[in-house]
Amino acid sequence: MTIALNPTTTPANINYFIPPPDGVRAYRRINVDPEKGEKEQNYDTIPKNVVIENVRGKEESVTLDTAGFQFFNSPAKHTSFTDDAEIEKEYYPESIELIKKLTGATRVVLFDHTVRRRRPGQDGRDPKLRQPASIVHVDQSVAASVARVHRHLPPSDVPALLQRRFQIINLWRPISHAALDWPLALCDYRSVDTEKDILPVALIYPDREGETLGVKYNPDHKWKYLRGMTPDELVLIKCADSIQDGSVAVFTPHTSFEDPTTPPDTPPRESIELRALVFYD
Repeated sequence: MTIALNPTTTPANINYFIPPPDGVRAYRRINVDPEKGEKEQNYDTIPKNVVIENVRGKEESVTLDTAGFQFFNSPAKHTSFTDDAEIEKEYYPESIELIKKLTGATRVVLFDHTVRRRRPGQDGRDPKLRQPASIVHVDQSVAASVARVHRHLPPSDVPALLQRRFQIINLWRPISHAALDWPLALCDYRSVDTEKDILPVALIYPDREGETLGVKYNPDHKWKYLRGMTPDELVLIKCADSIQDGSVAVFTPHTSFEDPTTPPDTPPRESIELRALVFYD
């Protein structure tokens, strides 16, 4: 099979959310059950074949406010990504300034990060060996985004911050080499039926609950990716937006996927994502 150097589309199987029956609230526990050896959840997934458009050369066709995500070229000064303390000391400050520059935000608070290094045979249960997420999802619900503001900001600041526009945005970039292996696919918000496609999923921690969004299959979904993203490139992924009047994209369903156009012997994908609370005056 001859593989195009820059295919315009690629077919792929991606895993969609199937909610539990009878309207039961969906949930997933963060920690692995020591007896079962897996994370307990009460919902299922189903693979669906979709066509994913490569926006290389037409990156301007998607923006944070139209599609819910946006690609940029901006090399990072920190490049090792091997030590969490160093990441927080070096990569966090430069990323805060970068997010401000790219969005026009006046205040950015990073609240965590995840480094993923795909290793065949690993199931991702070990938090030190996080694997690419292979189910379509949205990281935060609106309720969870408000809870994040309360959780990570001084109580005296919260009322004023919640009166203005705020967002949760992930900054995702490949590390070490281009992400040809198991790249990131993003669903254009304009193709999502927000009434029918989305359901909340409780994320159960030992001491609290968060909430993500599960995404049900819709054949109208428009999937995009930037093939062969390099460590000099990044994508901002909107997870939540306090503007709810229909004028802007509110979130971005996304997932990793096995790209059949990936050349043989491509090194396994490595990436980092930062999660940010983003505020505007």
